[in-house]
Amino acid sequence: MINFTRFLLKATTALVCAALVSSCQNVQNNASADADAVAYDILIQKATVIDGTGDKAYVANILLSGDSIALIERDTSRHHTALRIINAEGMVLTPGFIDAHAHGDPLQTPAFENFLAMGITTICLGQDGFSPKQPRLQSLIDSVNAVKPGVNIAMFAGHNTLRLLSGAGYEAVPTAKHMAAMEDLLANAMEDGCYGLTTGLEYTPGLYAESAELHSLAKVVGERNGLVMSHMRNEDDALVETSIRELLEQGKYSPVQISHIKVVYGKGEKRAQEILALLDSARAAGIQVTADFYPYTASYTGIEILFPEWAKKPNDFQQVLRTRRNELAEFLRNKIKQRNGPEATLIGSGPYKGKTLAQVADELNKPFEEVLIDNIGPYGASGAYFVMNEELQETLLRNPYVMICTDGSTTMRHPRGYGTFAKVIEEYVQEKQLLPLPEAIRKMTGLPAQTIGITDRGIIKAGAKADILIFDPAEIRENATYENPQQLASGFQFVILNGRIAKEGNKISDERVGQVLRKQTR
Repeated sequence: MINFTRFLLKATTALVCAALVSSCQNVQNNASADADAVAYDILIQKATVIDGTGDKAYVANILLSGDSIALIERDTSRHHTALRIINAEGMVLTPGFIDAHAHGDPLQTPAFENFLAMGITTICLGQDGFSPKQPRLQSLIDSVNAVKPGVNIAMFAGHNTLRLLSGAGYEAVPTAKHMAAMEDLLANAMEDGCYGLTTGLEYTPGLYAESAELHSLAKVVGERNGLVMSHMRNEDDALVETSIRELLEQGKYSPVQISHIKVVYGKGEKRAQEILALLDSARAAGIQVTADFYPYTASYTGIEILFPEWAKKPNDFQQVLRTRRNELAEFLRNKIKQRNGPEATLIGSGPYKGKTLAQVADELNKPFEEVLIDNIGPYGASGAYFVMNEELQETLLRNPYVMICTDGSTTMRHPRGYGTFAKVIEEYVQEKQLLPLPEAIRKMTGLPAQTIGITDRGIIKAGAKADILIFDPAEIRENATYENPQQLASGFQFVILNGRIAKEGNKISDERVGQVLRKQTR
């Protein structure tokens, strides 16, 4: 009897367990069926995903709903339904590129097609110390969102602009009143959504700023979780380390970033390693320091960079010509010779655009320094300046703390504004193999997002905003040249911005879907 009771107990238990297992399986199957029945907006099938972290690639289906990544499905055999299906088999899928340092006026030229064409979905504006001259940026942000920019925009407040708005202007040392006004303006800008402060210490009026001023502003940024980006005081080989140390002192209060890192006139890998060692030692001491970089050996900026401080605003240039013309001519003659001669200055705007300073001097039959004084002046043009060494710059590029930027705009006559990100893939990944593709992608996505504080972009993960590229790396072409700089990059088959297809093949959508991003300061 006891044995029979035990038998019944075991049999009953087995039946109950089997029923429970069957019930659980039915629940799971129903849940799976429900998941498969969800209709997504876009299904990207069998993409080779490089996620922006630097990790190795994997194959997955990526499903988008609204403006976000809804699901990453590594089991590519599973069925999902979507309004649009993209077959990405054999193609790479990455986050949209983030340009850490760009220029442009989103109200005047909102499309930013040159950026989209090279895979850029977010640009950082307000660089080199110059941002829109408005006491509060909220109205500007509203205006930009109203015109719907072609890319996302992350704003920074410019130190030069803060000086002008505060009344400090060209003061060597701002008064306490003006300093307090600058701090308030900066705090307000960050409350409005700016990601930090930029300085342009090679330009007026920023070049007048001393350490106390810069440190006070860095404290405002640091207290709000922001970043200080700096076009440093001097990038020349003899002074670049002094300029870096000045920025690193601000790094005691806020993370800092070297804008468009370079060593003008410097040469060779060893010189680059000396600069990188200085940054490594700062990190070891607790300073958060990064840098951005464009892959060209010619810089581009206003021709004023060639002129001495005493010939630029707020000084009267005409008075300088009357009283110090010979001194100015000698200064410019020596400056241009130091910068590899008049052949190494390519005029990018004004009546002489597309010609070197040497060609203009020959055409006008006058010395190049006289051309600068009489025909161009300190604010009459911008130019490209061939002053960098390729081996040195490539060494900087490979450093893990260096991200990619264009320092370009829609109108600039320099290939970096149209080709930078394509050039990194075409030349430095495919041809020279200086960078593995996952590392190059990290430098263009995850690294800038993490550094700048863009928390919902730059990495492929569920819940992130759907800024996505689909392309074959072998098909990427820069196309822009110094002779024809405004040629769109090619090869990015799909550019998806905020969950919408902004570019397909060679066609850029007429519907702009970018927006101004806003930093959370707390």
